[in-house]
Amino acid sequence: MASGVAVSDGVIKVFNDMKLCKSSTPEEVKAYKKAVLFCLSEDKKNIILEEGKEILLGDVGQTVDDPYTTFVKMLPDKDCRYALYDATYKTKDNKKEDLIFIFWAPESAPLKSKMIYASSKYAIKKKLTGIKQG
Repeated sequence: MASGVAVSDGVIKVFNDMKLCKSSTPEEVKAYKKAVLFCLSEDKKNIILEEGKEILLGDVGQTVDDPYTTFVKMLPDKDCRYALYDATYKTKDNKKEDLIFIFWAPESAPLKSKMIYASSKYAIKKKLTGIKQG
């Protein structure tokens, strides 16, 4: 079910930047995002970047010791969000990285919010090609 919510150009730019950061210089990489949250605009017509809700790669090891724990703490207790997280993990053979899309809908979120975010999820997933879903 589509909700008619549009994905802002800023969301697409952040996604493309996160995908491309591996091919940048070390100084450029520090400015890229490790994690970012997206929310609905106040009028519920656009998916936008949530101001101040990001972790930069340059922060990891400096002001952020555990990026995943910091990311989880950024998620609201009583509302829904979309997120991108640049996950680094080890397999039996090597170290891997994947850009993961997360739909956050806590039990305590209002039902209306859950419905709007759930029905708008397709719009954002369609624009963010090549992501893994978590």
